Parts: sequence; C-alpha cells; structure tokens
Amino acid sequence: MLEIRNLKKDYKDFSLDCSMRVKEGRITGLIGQNGAGKSTTFKAVLGLISFSGGSITILGKDVTEFSARDKEKLGVVFPDSGFSGYLTVKDIVPVLKSMYEEFDLPFFIAQAGRFGLPLDKKIKDFSTGMKAKLKVLVAVSHRAKLLILDEPTAGLDVVARDELLLMLREYMEQDEERAILISSHISSDLETICDDLYMIHQGRIILHEDTDVLLSDYALLKVDPEQYDALDKQYVLYRKEEAYGYSCLTNQRQFYIENYPQIAIEKGTIDSIITMMIRGAKK
Repeated sequence: MLEIRNLKKDYKDFSLDCSMRVKEGRITGLIGQNGAGKSTTFKAVLGLISFSGGSITILGKDVTEFSARDKEKLGVVFPDSGFSGYLTVKDIVPVLKSMYEEFDLPFFIAQAGRFGLPLDKKIKDFSTGMKAKLKVLVAVSHRAKLLILDEPTAGLDVVARDELLLMLREYMEQDEERAILISSHISSDLETICDDLYMIHQGRIILHEDTDVLLSDYALLKVDPEQYDALDKQYVLYRKEEAYGYSCLTNQRQFYIENYPQIAIEKGTIDSIITMMIRGAKK
C-alpha cells in the first residue's frame, strides 16, 4: 500500500532518513517525540514538501506520478486541516461530492447522525471532539484505500477518542484491501488499534515491531547492582541507571521470567519502551 525507501529531507537543524512500509489489511502506527520526523514523513508522502533522496510508492505507483484521480484513493487527516468554521456539515456535502467521485453520501449522513454531528450547526461551534470526528468521517466517506492520519486523536477526551477509533476499526472491517498509517502521542490508542509500530527518533527509524510482540515479549527488568552483575545480558537491549540500580529493556521477557524468578520484571508498554530507547544506553 505504501513503501518509503531511504526518504531524505534536510533542514538547517534536522535531517530525515526514513524507510518504512504499510501493508494491505493492516493499521501501522508511527510513534516518536515532537520533532522526531513524523509530520515531515507524512508531508513528503502526500507531496506537500519536496525531498532530496529516496523513493515513495503509494498503491503501486511512484508518488511523483500520482494524479489527482489517484489521490482520491487516499483519506488524509492533519492537525491543522479542516473546513471553514463558518460552514455547516450540510454546506460541505457539495464540496465533497465534487472532490470525490466515489463519495458515499448516504454513509456520510448516517455516520454524521450516529456520531452526533449536526448538519445545520456551524463547524466553528463544534467541540474539539466533534471537529476531529468530522475530519475522520470525511476521510473514510469516499472509499479510500489508504488513510494517512497525523495525530487524529490529539486533544480529545477518552469518549471522543473511543468513538473515533471505532470509526477506524469499522473502516478496516469493510474492506480487507484497505490500510491505515496513523501517528499519535497517546500510546494507548496505538496499542489497541495498530497491528505494527514504527518508532522514529531524530529522523531515523529505530524500531519496527508487531504490536502484539511489543506488548508480550518486551519487558523492563528492575535490578540492583548485584543482580545486574549476575544477569545474562545477551537479551538486554538498553539499560538506564536508577536510584535502586538499573532498569533494563529486553525483548525476551519469558527468558528472564524462567531464569531469574527473583528479579522484578515489568511488562513493557509503548511509553516505557520509547523512554528506554531514547533515554537509555545500549547494552
């Protein structure tokens, strides 16, 4: 669906060198700190910025050859995107019909009602959650094959996030040939919805793993100095000094459970893995 190979973009204080792949039938997450390169990658994929090296292939076609008709197969959400606040949902329907040949009006109207988006109310009077749901609804209402969503849940309360994620799950269930690339600062969202995750740091991909593997096999070992000295470190990826000794990241949780029953082992979370990989030292 989407393949990025050695994508390079240079700014004065930042350089991107990124490779990643989004497969058909999967939801792929891109995680990282602010300024890590997530939005730069998204903008390059969509042709919003130029890039100095590498290649991007979308739906089997080089991005430089992507036509306006091809772009109708993409659904896009950016934090600063949206319609004029003085329009109503009813006002944007003709716009969407003219933009997208496969715009599904009955689906759009039905989902707007389902998710509490009034047709006659000005968008500027919508809550933050309503505006976010409207943007995602627009993205999924023209039978797009690939969704590219940059921070779609930012600023939403837990109920609004859950409704938005439900919309994305249903979008995937309707067609097994679809895919989603999504970024979010809210790790719990990605844990529940993504099939695999890429972690980007300072413009480089530093980790790619299936979400199930991250949550089942990764762990933090909490050890004092004596336990650390006696520890088999062949499966320790990163370590960080703590007041009590060391915190160690491993991707072989079961090995340490079976061989070191006396040490404290915490199941890995996306947040703890990100922290260790960015702030910890390689073993």
